[in-house]
Amino acid sequence: MTRFSIAPSVIPLQAEHDGHRTFVLAGGCFWCLDAIYQKTRGVSSVLSGYTGGATSDPDYRSVCSGTTGHAEAVAVTFDPLLVPADVILDIFFATHDPTTLNRQGYDVGTQYRSAMFTLDPGQEAEFSAAIDRAGELWRDPIVTTIGPAAPFFLAEEIHQDFYAQNPYEGYCRVIINPKLAKARKYYSAWLVD
Repeated sequence: MTRFSIAPSVIPLQAEHDGHRTFVLAGGCFWCLDAIYQKTRGVSSVLSGYTGGATSDPDYRSVCSGTTGHAEAVAVTFDPLLVPADVILDIFFATHDPTTLNRQGYDVGTQYRSAMFTLDPGQEAEFSAAIDRAGELWRDPIVTTIGPAAPFFLAEEIHQDFYAQNPYEGYCRVIINPKLAKARKYYSAWLVD
């Protein structure tokens, strides 16, 4: 997995590069999505960061205040020959609540919204199809938004690979472990230990 040790800065992302694809997804605290995709077969990189906001220098404290407009998000890079794009997107919808506006469990605010950020025009149709599939599984309407990718700011080093570095931390045990269990229940063929 790729890791960076720099403070928040803009990371250039491409929808496709060297046979790999990248999706930028937001679904609550980025620690959760990071943990799940770090354990997904065919994923080569997961970066936690901030996107979709108005300021040019977001950091964890300012994003958590809800004043920057940024969402906590992950940039998931994967090999589509090893894991289909549909699986990456279906895992996203299975492991967070896409029917609750600006909230995931105890995490409340626009920074925890459910959103998909397009890196090229083709991703919009792909994301819309994933929302349609998810709509068949959830009783309430899906509130996940789709929009063009804004600059993706890499989160601070402490937020990269958070679950792997802190598996016994309370948030990991109480919030992330149940999401990992749900992912394993429905997508065991695609997850590694």
